[in-house]
Amino acid sequence: MSQELFAAAQSGDTAQLKTLLDAGADHAAANEAGETALMQAAHAGHVAAVQLLIAAGADVHAKSPQGWTALAKAAYNGDTERGYVEVIEVLHSAGASLDERIFFGITPLMLAAGGGDAAVVEWLINNGADALAANEGGRTARMMADDKFYVDVINLLHEAEQQLGVSVDGSCSSTKGVAKPQVVNLMKQTSH
Repeated sequence: MSQELFAAAQSGDTAQLKTLLDAGADHAAANEAGETALMQAAHAGHVAAVQLLIAAGADVHAKSPQGWTALAKAAYNGDTERGYVEVIEVLHSAGASLDERIFFGITPLMLAAGGGDAAVVEWLINNGADALAANEGGRTARMMADDKFYVDVINLLHEAEQQLGVSVDGSCSSTKGVAKPQVVNLMKQTSH
């Protein structure tokens, strides 16, 4: 019954999900990759399926062996503007952390920034995600956006950093430094 549950979650088939859950399908079951139905529904952007699974008791804190959470899956889908803000809102409302780290200490904000998803980055920042967090290699969300020249994301993160006390030269009173402020300044100059 687990395979059917995963298929319904991935496709967003809430009628089938409800039928399976009512018949006793285990919402906590994991597939071969260690992912739950909630992670799969979140990754596919199916808000109603995510809500149904949470209502059935799915754990928003569950992690795959690589550390992936449903919220991290919703924050990054491998392409710009493919994160799912609505899914992230539902998961966060159910108690999912915005700063839960996956492999190498990567946060959902880093995933969204590195994927160029300005809508998700903006939502995460506005709802308290740590814009200055660094992964195990010392890289921040802004550095990840800098690498791919995602101007909108860079500008959002730059503004968040300024609100947190990071100066234009990259120094920070909180002892967390941010590299490459010149990229933001260059991008802002060329966007006029």
